[in-house]
Amino acid sequence: MNQIQPQRITTIPKLAPRPTHSNKGMYGHVLVVAGSRPYTGAPTLTANAALRSGAGLVTLAVPDVIQQTVMGLCPCATSLVLDSDATGGLAESACSQVMQALERISVLAVGPGMGTQAGATQMVRALLAQELPVVLDADGLNNLLKIDDWPALRQCPLVLTPHPGEFSRMTGQGVADIQASRESSALSAVGQWLSRSQCPQPLVLVLKGEGSVVTDGRRVFINSSGNPGMATGGTGDVLTGVIAALIAQHLEPFDAACLGVHVHGRSGDLAAEPIGQVSMIATDLIDFLPEAFKQA
Repeated sequence: MNQIQPQRITTIPKLAPRPTHSNKGMYGHVLVVAGSRPYTGAPTLTANAALRSGAGLVTLAVPDVIQQTVMGLCPCATSLVLDSDATGGLAESACSQVMQALERISVLAVGPGMGTQAGATQMVRALLAQELPVVLDADGLNNLLKIDDWPALRQCPLVLTPHPGEFSRMTGQGVADIQASRESSALSAVGQWLSRSQCPQPLVLVLKGEGSVVTDGRRVFINSSGNPGMATGGTGDVLTGVIAALIAQHLEPFDAACLGVHVHGRSGDLAAEPIGQVSMIATDLIDFLPEAFKQA
């Protein structure tokens, strides 16, 4: 049986111009579920990137032991204080705290720095089974691997953003093999996950790296922006926030992922001009997001 060839997308989606009567409620509310005692930076990168990418509101749902530190780094966000366990990560009771807050949320950015303790795994499982869009990265992906047959559980629009190492753990395919056939590996994985799901909502994969691959199984986009200076800790957390903010502004998940990886890479290219690739850090990408969006 011949495999259907995906549509190759070359036009980068755009956000609609903002009307003069705009208010923050028109541009969505991102809930960042992330962080733990060892990782206070990751949730702040995601939240600040979401704000710089146009989200009307951003709330950080983080363990109580890091809430004050995190909010000091994100003065434009609000917070939802979650119960923590003995390790400083999410307690199992944190799951119900987040679920009770979802009524006012547009999209969830889940995973950066959250750890893989029982409470974090329970959180990912619960958020897969609800219906708001989820962007899942970093430890969100590591927790996903602990959930039996997660595609069958999914009820939400879902964007997965693994780097090749994470994608290798998700698929069992070697990193070298993935890198040798990035597009076909991404398409094959999405096809398998969709075949195990009855959920009609979109499932989008962003396979990060040089020439990031974005696919929903029917369409594929290969990103051309970005540079090796972006190979530094935290840049993936920034991308999570960018994509979540674009979904909050009513782009469908595939379009949000395409525009997100393009703008994320373009901010890295802009940062490299004055800073250089060697000295680039993740916060530089956030600083250059405004110009990247102007050029998008």
